[in-house]
Amino acid sequence: MESWLYILCICLILGAGIGFMAGLLGIGGGLIAVPALLHILPQAGIASDSLPHVAIATSLAAIILTSLSSARAHHKRQNIPWPLFKPMLPGFVLGALCSGFISELIAAKSLQQIFALFVILMAAQMAFPFKAESNRAMPGPMSLFFAATCIAVIAALMGIGGGVLLVPFLTWYGLQMRFAVGFSAATGLLIALFGSIGYTLAGWNAPSLPDWTLGYIYLPALIGIVSTSMLMAPLGARAATTLPTAKLKKLFAVFLALVGLKLVLA
Repeated sequence: MESWLYILCICLILGAGIGFMAGLLGIGGGLIAVPALLHILPQAGIASDSLPHVAIATSLAAIILTSLSSARAHHKRQNIPWPLFKPMLPGFVLGALCSGFISELIAAKSLQQIFALFVILMAAQMAFPFKAESNRAMPGPMSLFFAATCIAVIAALMGIGGGVLLVPFLTWYGLQMRFAVGFSAATGLLIALFGSIGYTLAGWNAPSLPDWTLGYIYLPALIGIVSTSMLMAPLGARAATTLPTAKLKKLFAVFLALVGLKLVLA
């Protein structure tokens, strides 16, 4: 079997798992997709010095369609505070676009270890959720622009939509949780879109990449993940009404922590 076809088939299964878990536990797919792709993609002939970049870029591209669906749902429920976009939108676009080029300045091994530490931190956040709704005043436009830029850079470097960073930031400054989550869904689409563009441009002339890549994005893996994750997410959301999601989330946090430790020690 051709390597790209094998990867496509594997990622159809991976995408189903990502979609179901995202719907069940309300987590971003990047925390599952990137570690899995780090294990799968060498079989497509992707060299170790490009592997973390390709895994992260492919995960980020897969988030575009799932974020679009989520953003539309929150918009219909009027959960998106659109005025916040004015000061923060330029920061999200700038940070996401720059992330692909910033990743090229980081050695593959270091990038993998940074991601691993991030996974461990997210596992801790999942097991012990940060809750900080308050009456603090929202920062001024320049502070919001700077925060948006930093969040977008970190999110796109890690191959995620950024909700795990943006929601605590916004609730810390008094935004109601439903508005913070809705705003995060909309901005996750922007971060994924412009981050994918950045990784595409940064990896356009990268050496040693196999066929079927668009910059750092590996298309067979992207198609496989997106095809089934979109179908399985509603099933996961439906299962969340009957399964003990709080316990499952803690078990999944333990699993993520073990994955992070494995990547640190790899």
